[in-house]
Amino acid sequence: MGRTVNVTEALEAYLGQLGAREHPAQIRCREETAKLPMATMQISPEQGAFMALITKVVGAKNYLEIGTFTGYSALSVALALPADGRVVALDVSKEFTDHARKHWGEAGVSDKIDLRLAPALESLDSMIAAGEGLFDLAFIDADKTSYDGYYERALKLVRTGGLIMLDNMLWSGAVADPSIVDASTEAIRALNKKIHEDRRVDMALASIGDGIMLARRR
Repeated sequence: MGRTVNVTEALEAYLGQLGAREHPAQIRCREETAKLPMATMQISPEQGAFMALITKVVGAKNYLEIGTFTGYSALSVALALPADGRVVALDVSKEFTDHARKHWGEAGVSDKIDLRLAPALESLDSMIAAGEGLFDLAFIDADKTSYDGYYERALKLVRTGGLIMLDNMLWSGAVADPSIVDASTEAIRALNKKIHEDRRVDMALASIGDGIMLARRR
């Protein structure tokens, strides 16, 4: 018997029923995003619930997000943050983040979220140069070939004991298939190995969603 459950359609439906408690704005965000191009980029409700719970377990007040899309992950965390919590969300798409702004407004969390539209590496470098931070929690879910650069910069922006979460680190299983050698897959493989060996962090790679790497800064 395998140690990881095979997620069948029936089990996925079960998770859809019991895997998360969604705010009405999260439901609308998810349902409207499903109609858009690239809808598969959105995290699942149970992953959003996992991130919200991590936010509370860590006691996070300051959250950094690299890759926001239509806003479900930022919304999940913003709802879990205390009243004085802060989100800095980095993305390049006004089209997709306009959807995000609408759902954040519906949930009443817009005042917590600072959305910055620019290439994320540029935004992160500017934040480091300005001495911005320190963040309690960071989430990376953007272009995969830049993941290593995002990770290194996030390490400079999270506090000691802060947690970095990286999405899509199993890449639909491609990381374990040596016949797949495209740039995104190779970048994720290399970063998984790097983080596994990185003594600056404590780490775990979990098979939640498409794989979440958790790296706690020592």
